[in-house]
Amino acid sequence: MPDPARLFLALWPDEPVREALRAWQRAIHWPPAARPTALANLHLTLHFIGAVPRARLPELAGGLERPCPAFELVLDRFAVWPHGVAVLEPAVVPEPMTALMATLADALRALALPVDTRPYRPHATLARHATHARLAGAAPPPLRWPVNAGYVLAESAGGYRVLRRFD
Repeated sequence: MPDPARLFLALWPDEPVREALRAWQRAIHWPPAARPTALANLHLTLHFIGAVPRARLPELAGGLERPCPAFELVLDRFAVWPHGVAVLEPAVVPEPMTALMATLADALRALALPVDTRPYRPHATLARHATHARLAGAAPPPLRWPVNAGYVLAESAGGYRVLRRFD
């Protein structure tokens, strides 16, 4: 596949949410090997798509457009997952988010694109290589993310780039 695009669907934070994520990053004692996620790259993946020929991008832009209900996502739990992935995740996944995930999964299937079959665990990745990371003191307040600006189709290419916004 010549020059594929590595794609994913995500919630993309506005400036206040991005700064709240940064506050959580600053509240963590990071081990020396940790690689905190760059501020501009903080996001919450909805579906990882993978490598897709760039020639399909116009088709995807139309085929992935679905209504996005407004809801509030509360990220309130810091965790370090296997392989040292430090995340901020919700204690409760709001029902409108579950519905959005199902709607987008249907859209991906209609486009003959893969849908991960593992249980979905929404999270914002705060750092990688962060085994033994821990809160340095009291946790910041829960991050309240008002999801009212839709979702994005983004590309991973040495950083992240938004290709299309779906409102």
